[in-house]
Amino acid sequence: MSIAMERQMERRKTTRTEMGPDMMAPSMEADPRWRALRERDPAFDGRFVYSVRTTGVYCRPSCASRPARPENVAFHAGPAEAEAAGFRPCQRCRPNEAPLAARQAALVADACRAIETAEEMPSLDTLAATVGLSPHHFHRLFKATTGLTPRAYGAAHRSRKIRDQLASGRGSVTEAIYDAGFNASSRFYATSNAVLGMTPTAFRAGGADADIRFAIGDCSLGAILVASSGKGVCAILLGEDPDALARDLQDRFPKANLIGGDAGFEALVAAAVGLVEAPALGHDLPLDVRGTAFQQRVWQALRAIPAGETVSYAELARAIGAPTSVRAVASACGANPLAVAIPCHRVVRTDGTLSGYRWGVERKRVLLDREARVELAGVRDGQP
Repeated sequence: MSIAMERQMERRKTTRTEMGPDMMAPSMEADPRWRALRERDPAFDGRFVYSVRTTGVYCRPSCASRPARPENVAFHAGPAEAEAAGFRPCQRCRPNEAPLAARQAALVADACRAIETAEEMPSLDTLAATVGLSPHHFHRLFKATTGLTPRAYGAAHRSRKIRDQLASGRGSVTEAIYDAGFNASSRFYATSNAVLGMTPTAFRAGGADADIRFAIGDCSLGAILVASSGKGVCAILLGEDPDALARDLQDRFPKANLIGGDAGFEALVAAAVGLVEAPALGHDLPLDVRGTAFQQRVWQALRAIPAGETVSYAELARAIGAPTSVRAVASACGANPLAVAIPCHRVVRTDGTLSGYRWGVERKRVLLDREARVELAGVRDGQP
């Protein structure tokens, strides 16, 4: 230890001895930084570090090491200041490196790049070895960060890649399948309807020869468009301008056969209108739900929210096992093409206020009010 460092440590020791623990503790415990380290609050990581005289190390506020006595603690603006005072970084929380969350995010990003650049989907063991983690730890970390398992992420990437290549018109359908990482065309065709909503050839043609029946009607929230494929209802759109709703549908299926609904189709429209007028009663409409793997997980969780109740975007993210993917969850809610049938109107901000809604915040307010009235009426009538 240098002479200057020894003198500094001696001055610190003398000062603390003169003050005594009874004089040090009250002022330390009144410091909000002391509360942050006692609670191991990660929100304060990067804002300061603290050193412990008896161990000679400095730590992050969130360090999981045993709490030190207040008379042995000193605060520093950052690692440089703590090291200048003669302390060394804690080997447990590594305060002189990037925060743990950032390091973990970087590892997951590396794994994502490995998945995206591989000719075939790497095994879990291979991916874990790439980032230096055990397979179990890596799998749990990847899912917590992205909201998907590594295999689901790989499938979503391949789906997106084949969509882009088919839409570009370059090469044959078979070439697009293999370029997307499917090592056998049969494996892709087994899931093509779930991935594309139609055959690859029809998708490349922009939905050509796919029959989409639709009708536009009126409801208490304005115009409503209901569209259905051979699998089920694929769109319920709300708005003020019927022409704008029709253009929205056309943009989704630019070369599909858009067919005006006949008398039999009107019953489907009436069911959708009834759902808007009484959203708390639920529905039995057959749905053709098309989206990425992540979007479908979010939409499935939305359908599990009981009528009359709301959740925050953060709660929804935790419900699908992706607590750090709040923005992605909000984006999936915004991409929902089935108004009310997939009840994204039941998602609110953390403080309970209403946030953006694809079909307008006021419509969201009306839908929630209708559900609340039905729920309240059920309670008054003694229903469970």
